[in-house]
Amino acid sequence: MTVRVERKGPVQVITMDRPERRNAFDGAMTRALDAALNDFEDDDSVLAGVLTGGPDSFSAGTDIRVWAGEPTARGGPYGIAGRRLRKPLIAAVEGAAAGGGFEIALATTMIVASRTAHFSFPEVGLGLVAECGGLFRAPRALPLNIARELLLTGERLPAQRAYDLGLVNRLTEPGGALDEAIAVAERIAAQAPVAVRETLRAVEDACSADDEARWAATTAAKERARASADAAEGVAAFLAKRSPRWTGS
Repeated sequence: MTVRVERKGPVQVITMDRPERRNAFDGAMTRALDAALNDFEDDDSVLAGVLTGGPDSFSAGTDIRVWAGEPTARGGPYGIAGRRLRKPLIAAVEGAAAGGGFEIALATTMIVASRTAHFSFPEVGLGLVAECGGLFRAPRALPLNIARELLLTGERLPAQRAYDLGLVNRLTEPGGALDEAIAVAERIAAQAPVAVRETLRAVEDACSADDEARWAATTAAKERARASADAAEGVAAFLAKRSPRWTGS
């Protein structure tokens, strides 16, 4: 089982559970997360949710040995990156949120992270681009120049700096992200459900009005990058654990 679901009163905890691959996504995991989130959104007795990867790693994004499968009808890439959430979903991040894992965190409502957490977009080192919302959600959640730096260098953003920049809502000691995220979700669940739902809808509508055009720009960048010789070389070099030999073509 690659995704586990646990109910804590009005809060649903969804755990990505493929630790042998640092919660990297294959097609089965995409479908499993999509199904869990569909249930989360369709169950009126659930008022808020938490998405976690467990104590060691949030998610390494796509498992490039097998790729992450097709986008789902309701959730898009990974079953979440294209989803318009109707209920608050809080990411609880320990360890790495890398590539698509960072994009998954950006697709949630809020982020709680431990001091050991870090965020990165390593795609440029593979000859690829951040394909699942990172190209527009990172500049939305971070200062523009910081987002550019992360997207263009592949360097890590430590949790403390992410908190200082406003990306992370709450910072915890190692091992504490899940409990804190549940506490925030419980606080939200104690509020008036209709008011919470309508507030989230209004905020998302205001922030995401131009997302269709942003997805189109992302798709164009993805197709050009994936068709390049550098993309083939970057993935091959990663799998062979060697340095890539770029040609710029």
